[in-house]
Amino acid sequence: MVPIALTIAGSDSGGGAGIQADLKTFSALGVYGASVITALTAQNTRAVTLVEAASPAMIAAQIAAVFDDLNIRALKLGMLGGSEAIETVAQALAGQHLPVVLDPVMVAKSGDRLLPPEALQSLRHALLPLATLVTPNLPEAADLLDTSPARTEAEMIAQGHALRGMGAQAVLMKGGHGTGSTCVDLLVEEGGVTALTAPRLTTVNTHGTGCTLSAAIAAGLAQGLALDDAVRRAHAYLQGAIAAADSLGVGSGHGPVHHFHKVWAHG
Repeated sequence: MVPIALTIAGSDSGGGAGIQADLKTFSALGVYGASVITALTAQNTRAVTLVEAASPAMIAAQIAAVFDDLNIRALKLGMLGGSEAIETVAQALAGQHLPVVLDPVMVAKSGDRLLPPEALQSLRHALLPLATLVTPNLPEAADLLDTSPARTEAEMIAQGHALRGMGAQAVLMKGGHGTGSTCVDLLVEEGGVTALTAPRLTTVNTHGTGCTLSAAIAAGLAQGLALDDAVRRAHAYLQGAIAAADSLGVGSGHGPVHHFHKVWAHG
């Protein structure tokens, strides 16, 4: 049977992030993708112009329908939009003993806020304890911890352990918002820290990178990979998708990464 992963996240009408990016990533890595849509967004590569949340009843019904019929092997949680949705998802997942990758989506690449500040407390208390892995960028980790963004690897590691102390089993501190010619992500686990490095690529086409990375990790977990192996493969996959992004030419703002860079090329 094909492994199945479930993404619970918002829809991106521009196709570069959210549910659309997750399903493309699952498919590119050989996993069947199911989805629960938590919100509709009207957005393109330049801006988010409207966000409309799905009702808690609709979110719960989608989750129930999927689990009633499909053999889900891993979960990815993305944009949830607000406290009601977060609490609904947490309640619906109670008792599901599956790997959960939590991407704490707060701000779109365009700078538009996707999670109200008042929902942070729900995210901390309802979802972090469910996470096999949480994948914050530096500003997101700082928001979750109510502190300043990490500036050094030592600070990244300390913040990763602090997030583990809030309930997450492991934390991938993403260094994309850092500086320097090398981008460093740090996988912080109980047993130690693993550094994943890559050249910092110069491109504006990075829309959906966080969604894509977390979905790729969830795909690996659905296929039975160990967490560190799933993270390493996902990291390499994302680097290839970013490197090929400029060949797509989608939109006039922050364009998407090339999810199918190993399948087809353009330009």
